[in-house]
Amino acid sequence: MRYLYRNLSLVFVVFLWSCTSGDDIVDYSNLGPDETESGNTPGFSEDRNVYFGDLHVHTKHSFDAYIFGTTATPDDAYKYAKGGTIQHPLGFDMQLREPLDFYAVTDHGFLMGNVEWWADPNNTTPGTEPFTNLNIPENRTVESIPRRGALFATQVRSLVADFNFMGMVKYLWTGDQARVISIYDVDKHRSAWRDIIRSAQEHNDPGNFTTFVAYEYTSSTTRSGENVSTLNPLGTGPYEGGNLHRNVVFKGDRVTVEPFSRLKSLNPEDLWTWMDGLRERGVDTLAIPHNSNGSNGQMFELENWAGYPIGKEYAEFRMRNEPLVEITQVKGTSDTHPLLSPNDEWADFEIMDTRVGGTGWSRPDGSYVRQAYLDGISLQEEQRGNPYKFGLVGASDTHTGAISDDESDFHSKIGILDGTPQGRGSVPLPDEQVQLIMDNDDLPGARLIGLKKFGDTYYSNPGFRQWSASGLAVVWAEENTRDSIFNAFRRKETYATSGSKIKLRFFAGEDLSDTSLSDEDLIKQAYSKGVPMGGDLVGGDESPEFLVWAVSDTRGAPLQRVQIIKGFAENAIGEPVGRPNEQVYDVACSDGLEVDPETHRCADNGAKVNLSDCSISSNLGASELKTYWKDPDFNPTQKAFYYVRVLENPTCRWSTWDAIRNGVEPRPDLHKTLQERAWSSPIWYTPEA
Repeated sequence: MRYLYRNLSLVFVVFLWSCTSGDDIVDYSNLGPDETESGNTPGFSEDRNVYFGDLHVHTKHSFDAYIFGTTATPDDAYKYAKGGTIQHPLGFDMQLREPLDFYAVTDHGFLMGNVEWWADPNNTTPGTEPFTNLNIPENRTVESIPRRGALFATQVRSLVADFNFMGMVKYLWTGDQARVISIYDVDKHRSAWRDIIRSAQEHNDPGNFTTFVAYEYTSSTTRSGENVSTLNPLGTGPYEGGNLHRNVVFKGDRVTVEPFSRLKSLNPEDLWTWMDGLRERGVDTLAIPHNSNGSNGQMFELENWAGYPIGKEYAEFRMRNEPLVEITQVKGTSDTHPLLSPNDEWADFEIMDTRVGGTGWSRPDGSYVRQAYLDGISLQEEQRGNPYKFGLVGASDTHTGAISDDESDFHSKIGILDGTPQGRGSVPLPDEQVQLIMDNDDLPGARLIGLKKFGDTYYSNPGFRQWSASGLAVVWAEENTRDSIFNAFRRKETYATSGSKIKLRFFAGEDLSDTSLSDEDLIKQAYSKGVPMGGDLVGGDESPEFLVWAVSDTRGAPLQRVQIIKGFAENAIGEPVGRPNEQVYDVACSDGLEVDPETHRCADNGAKVNLSDCSISSNLGASELKTYWKDPDFNPTQKAFYYVRVLENPTCRWSTWDAIRNGVEPRPDLHKTLQERAWSSPIWYTPEA
């Protein structure tokens, strides 16, 4: 009997300890600026302004950022975004070419704040000893990479849940496996989350600079056919490694006590259910999937998590919670793949062909946004709804607090591990570093490759050499405030760039061309007569008119061409359901060139890059390209989508810049140049019923 009472008492203690649920909502408006009524900020415009930002930034509160040397705080990240300097883990300063308009720190919900605690010398928790003093100044060196790699590859990935009696009670009560990890500290987790919230609130400056409270939900697929409950309870045991990560962005000042993380569920549909529940309580959020290119075909499947075919209910469920998708970032571009778009000459752009985490090749089918758009209209053809009507954004996914969107000043992503040209594989390794890698099996992804001639040995992590100096999220919003920008996210009036600040407008409607391209009311008329990027058109016997207007980044290369990419459901004779197809049309050319009506291509404008110093042609390209366009192959019975891709003249890739600065030739198996670009959100066309 005494044993029974004792355990009942323990259950009661656990009950009291758990009274503050992680899903409780706290109003943090007292930490932010006074609420500003719509239209009262400087620069408000009914025709909407362009704002550039990043919605994917990690600081010291992310386990992988801290392990690889990042000690920058959310405050440091926001000061950097506003034009200040921030220190790289290896000690050098980083600064943007020009400030951004909005920013969101999105540290991992998984293990948030805990690794810094494990490294604290005052921490006496058994099992955390390998982390002690990890990031004191004398330990933040290239020589510390093997130790850090071992911590990441073994210590973090082998966390074990302690399912004793009390652990089971805690888990059953909270549904959170964090409560049963012996070295996990819930208070440190919540404290880090509060720091992220506080910082976002204090740096939010309506009319000048917008922040969002946000975090990253990090899920991955398990091996085919295996239920994660049969694996390590953390989902860190045998797994397929398909990336299913999302960034979750809160609209306003009311935020949950804890973020929903993979320790509560690996199933993204459970995340959406959580978000639906918050929305019912007046808290709006949206999730942004990223790195579908590394999902091994799992991000844009035609089945739900349980393996059943998706239908209208699933489509509405997903679109309600995921109206945007991240099309480009440091870990590659997810627009399309040469195997999926063999007739698109520009499909081979910053392709990362591995799964996130380097766990094997990533299957293109089901991993790229354009194919998802095509599958979406195919599902509509089958009366199953469209779960893939995403708007587009870009991001950095930096793990240093500072984005790396400039090819000429690329400092990569992970900190100490890839913070040097040698570490990211663009410059040959000195002999001592070759030996270091050979001596340390725990260095994550450690591979060596000899190229070009004897003696040239490169660090060849399959991901690093394919990483990209990218990207930016861009919105058209009335003013630089949370409400206005978040509303732009919701209506998908967004676009992505690979790093350049290209300005891009895209509209569709009837009789747009009645307004001259030089008319000062051009945009006002376009809003009046049509829909902007992210919008829908219904019916019509003739092709809609499309207005495209692109302006180059004054700090970037001139524009070479503007393209419209069309996807459509093509009905063959005798087939009730249309088959997906695509077509790329050049619609505006630089340098007075014309579009060939047969090939739908501009002639090449001849712009070149001097690979000895990365200088570019000074007299070719355009500062602005603006045009009206009609689809020459329009079929009013076909469902279709249209989105814009803007291409700059060629410039040096970051790996070429690294080589030139270090006095060596560019690595021969990497692209030496690229064409920076922007992608608009689509406009969807649906025939009249």
